[in-house]
Amino acid sequence: MAVTQQEIENRLWAAADELRVAMPEAQYSSVIFPLMFWKYLSDTWDHEHQKFLVENQGWDSLTVEEAHQIEYRDYQSFEIPLVLRGTDQERRASWSTHLATITQPGLGQRVRTSLRAIETANPDKFSRLFGNMPWTSEEVLPGDVLAAVMQVMNRVPKMHEGNMSYDVLGGAYEYLLKRFSDGSGTRAGQFFTPREVVELIIEILNPQNYESVYDPTCGSGGMLIASAGLLKARGKRGYTLSLYGQEAVGDTAGVARMNLFMHNLTQFKIEVGDTLKDPRFKKPDGSVRQFDVVVANPPYSQKWKPWSNDPRALGGVAPQSSADWAFVQHMIASMDPKKGRAGVVLPHGVLFRGGQEAAIRKRVLDDDLLEAVIGLPANLFYSTGIPTCILVFRARETKAEERQNGVLFIDASKRFTKAKNRNVLTDADVADVVTAYHSKFDAGNTPADLGGDGGLAVRFVSTVEIVANGYDLNIGRYIKQSAVEEEDLGTLIDAYNLARAERQRAEEHMLAVLAKAGIEGFDE
Repeated sequence: MAVTQQEIENRLWAAADELRVAMPEAQYSSVIFPLMFWKYLSDTWDHEHQKFLVENQGWDSLTVEEAHQIEYRDYQSFEIPLVLRGTDQERRASWSTHLATITQPGLGQRVRTSLRAIETANPDKFSRLFGNMPWTSEEVLPGDVLAAVMQVMNRVPKMHEGNMSYDVLGGAYEYLLKRFSDGSGTRAGQFFTPREVVELIIEILNPQNYESVYDPTCGSGGMLIASAGLLKARGKRGYTLSLYGQEAVGDTAGVARMNLFMHNLTQFKIEVGDTLKDPRFKKPDGSVRQFDVVVANPPYSQKWKPWSNDPRALGGVAPQSSADWAFVQHMIASMDPKKGRAGVVLPHGVLFRGGQEAAIRKRVLDDDLLEAVIGLPANLFYSTGIPTCILVFRARETKAEERQNGVLFIDASKRFTKAKNRNVLTDADVADVVTAYHSKFDAGNTPADLGGDGGLAVRFVSTVEIVANGYDLNIGRYIKQSAVEEEDLGTLIDAYNLARAERQRAEEHMLAVLAKAGIEGFDE
């Protein structure tokens, strides 16, 4: 009988819970994901191996080389290699092999050797997949705790397609990602963007069959997976997408690769490296490769080493104190000029900060590359409580005629439901924002109010009006009800400094008038 979603989730969490005696919850993912994926690979390999044996009754008359060729041509899509050869036994780098010796000393080292052997045997698929694996050290994770985790995880039914669907398997992986993020805050949440935010961006960008999707800060790969999931939900072919991602943290890139495999997505390439310093996807001429859909939730206001001479620097170079606009510039450079579109989540400061960022913002608006600004509620993310926004970009030629020479503003800051650790967008919230995005609005002075109290306010604003406001994109300038929600520390400091300067000027004028009238006894 096929395993249920609830059953596999409960048993996987029970395995993770065995780690509570050895490490904080924020570190569970570094152990559970490699073990879970190893079990999935082993169960899948064993399943296909048994099919090979049953369907090739005379296999024992074949040479080892002939049997290997047939099995890996017709049955296996990856290799679980032998790690120990002897006269009496052959030990494969599989899950079941290690369960047989789970009580013997040196379990962590044996597991490490096997996982490294799998990486080496499958360089095109699994190179550096399992990361640094510090947890295989006895000093980090005692062998008895590792054994307990594996024994509990072994109660999860066989993890192969013949026993459970990829929807169940991928859903279990997503469940663990969310649970780790819910329970451990910033550390786990750094590479997990809430599902509803991912779905909103993907719905807006609307990937199609056979298109390419690229995430320059891919984290655990959620946006890439959601792109394929959207197509599948619409009866299309998500497996036809070409998926690309880059991630600065090697272990997190491994999580993304495992996540994609667990969702039965094999047409992907995940690279490791700093996207701003060393973009890994390039054309033969050295320029960045271009894609149909570009998505990202980059680290907010991250300090970086500014470019000295880079063709991505549209309109200038972002300041050292914040790489927000540098990520946007990279994404714009990565958009296909004929049908490319991009969506990125960033803090509200990108909408109004001055200096070098203002110069970049001016160029982007002058080139009519920005299509929409969507204000999101505060406290949606695990790693920050600040309000964020989604910026949607398209080449001017690909914009609908009614969207040219202007920007669509959507205020969704009031659309949320309070949950245990953060606010959430419901399916209805996401659907309403997508509907608002696709609606037609003429440029005018009155925002359209969709839904009344707790609803959405939407307004299409001409570039002329934005220019008159000094290229400021602060949503509160165009949809007044947003002003209070959008205020962050920087905005409040600016307002305070302006008020203080005005007060000082008024006092100086008053003292001058009093002195001229011969009235004394006042001082500053």
